[in-house]
Amino acid sequence: MLHAIRVAAAEHNPLIPAPADLIWATLCFLVILFFFWKIGLPRFTKMLDERSAAIEGNIAKADEAQQKAESLLEEYTAQLADARAEAGRIREQAREDGKKILADLKEQATSEAARVTANAQAQIEAERQAALVSLRNEVGSLALDLASGVIGASLADDTKAAGIVDRFLADLEADEARKAGSNT
Repeated sequence: MLHAIRVAAAEHNPLIPAPADLIWATLCFLVILFFFWKIGLPRFTKMLDERSAAIEGNIAKADEAQQKAESLLEEYTAQLADARAEAGRIREQAREDGKKILADLKEQATSEAARVTANAQAQIEAERQAALVSLRNEVGSLALDLASGVIGASLADDTKAAGIVDRFLADLEADEARKAGSNT
């Protein structure tokens, strides 16, 4: 019996399946292949196509968004450049206006200073004239009193006294003018 098992084992190779196993395995493989081919593969293909379409749609949306962003960036850059140029023009206009205002203020200050100077000159001249008149009167009366005391006669005549005082003051002014002329 042992020998019969050995002979049977020697006739049958364990690496090669039995013909019935090969037929059943092939039949099962073909049935599974048929279902996979008719049901699984179309679903898989459909799913891959949907994913591919979704990815392409998202890529298209991303490209569109990127182009929109780039156009907005260009528009923003252009607006920024315009704003900078406008700010430069405004600054330049403000500088020019400032210079004009400064020139106007200087001109007003100069004219005001000239007016104040002219008024001061006129006031000084008026005060000088008033001082001269007052000084003439006082010097004249002192000179008359002094002359009356020296002469011993009264110089009460106003026209005669005024003539003497005027001549005396004219002599003093001429003397001062000569001294000023010789110093220069």
